[in-house]
Amino acid sequence: MTAPMAATAGPSRPSWDVLVVEDDTTVAEVVAAYLTREGYTVRCAADGPSAVAAARERLPDLVLLDLMLPGFDGYEVHKRIRALGEVPVIMLTARGEESDRILGLEVGADDYVTKPFSPRELVLRAASVLRRAGAGRPGPGQAPDVRRAGELEVDVTSHQARLRGEPLALTGREFDLLAFLLKHPGQAFTRAELMKQVWGWEFGDQSTVTVHVRRLREKIEADPAVPAVIATVWGVGYRLDVPGGGTEDIAGE
Repeated sequence: MTAPMAATAGPSRPSWDVLVVEDDTTVAEVVAAYLTREGYTVRCAADGPSAVAAARERLPDLVLLDLMLPGFDGYEVHKRIRALGEVPVIMLTARGEESDRILGLEVGADDYVTKPFSPRELVLRAASVLRRAGAGRPGPGQAPDVRRAGELEVDVTSHQARLRGEPLALTGREFDLLAFLLKHPGQAFTRAELMKQVWGWEFGDQSTVTVHVRRLREKIEADPAVPAVIATVWGVGYRLDVPGGGTEDIAGE
């Protein structure tokens, strides 16, 4: 087992702790250098067991996870770290096939970057994922932002979602997607629009949206094969339908 390495962060963003899981030492060092330069605290692990051990020692705010690892692969690392807590994950892989990208998204990854990649682009992707994750952290005295639609309830401030009063186990992106649709009931969005509004991407693989919609339906629909909440608008994209025609926004409740 390889012991995790640590890089010291600058003062600008001391709260974000990023775990880089990569067995290529050169790639890991370059990524760590770019992240550290931007003010992140960075730890590195070179195999599956070391990555899980590092996450158990201190749960990171973000994991940059290579799929091809010694010990056990990135999918198993992802599964074990997610069992420890809700952590955003960006998967890194040399595989370029669409099936591999979709598999990464199917298991709940927040983003997917194919090698070779620009370290600067990876840092921007990391910032985007962390920014959205941080949006759910309530500040001192901050009023709650709760949205309700039928039997669904999303508390944006505390980053919690419920269906019929029961907690929903959503990934960060699934939560963001549901919260956005609840804010715009009855409005149809293309996959490109959802990618821009929810993911913050101007361009990218739109199958990302399709996969997340499918995963979300599996968690909130009575019958995912015949969705009644997130409707497919043929030739356009997706729309959130609410019995009764709207949502309820509660602030300061």
